Amino acid sequence: MKISLNQLNPNGFWNTPLVDSYSPSFRDLDLFDQNGYDLSQLEQQYSKVNECQIHTHRHHRVAIKSDWFIQSPIIVGAHLNHSMLLERKAYDGSALVQLNSWAKELPLLYKVIAMRPKWGLDFSMDYVDYEGNSFEVLHWEWDSFNYDEVMSIKECIEPKLYAIDWDDAAKQLLVHKDQWHHLDFFKQSDYKCNFFGVPKEQFKMVLWQ
Repeated sequence: MKISLNQLNPNGFWNTPLVDSYSPSFRDLDLFDQNGYDLSQLEQQYSKVNECQIHTHRHHRVAIKSDWFIQSPIIVGAHLNHSMLLERKAYDGSALVQLNSWAKELPLLYKVIAMRPKWGLDFSMDYVDYEGNSFEVLHWEWDSFNYDEVMSIKECIEPKLYAIDWDDAAKQLLVHKDQWHHLDFFKQSDYKCNFFGVPKEQFKMVLWQ
């Protein structure tokens, strides 16, 4: 497993407006994601004019994301499910003026106007073996509306995740399966954060001001 050279962008805003001929509709706000990183159709349009690279996520969702940790394909043992750096932009300058003018006729746009910039870290390590064991070794997510805060957490956790022998860790978790397997999602997260000595997760933060 390696750490990529990708970095989060400290600029949390888009300020370049769309072309004057563009006319947003309610469909541009379909399935609006108020606590994650999935971009609506309108946000995808702003990403283009603001020269921000976006990527499909889980084949049908779109986000501002880049690889964090990377690993060659593995078919047995501990393996990365995914590891990402994530961003969600807010709006200022001419882009914000444009949105406010459109919102007089299409109030749904206030969903976008009210957004705060957000940055996120997402690390998911799974395990499978020939005996049929299959489980998440660690799925850790951490979001913040403050760039410096998320970078501080990233610098803290990155060397810890890199140093872990994940195959050995998975086998240790199997030995203690009776302590965590019956727990619900959040209690399993707390158990594994304590097990690996990493900060408690912080995610699903609603991004409206």
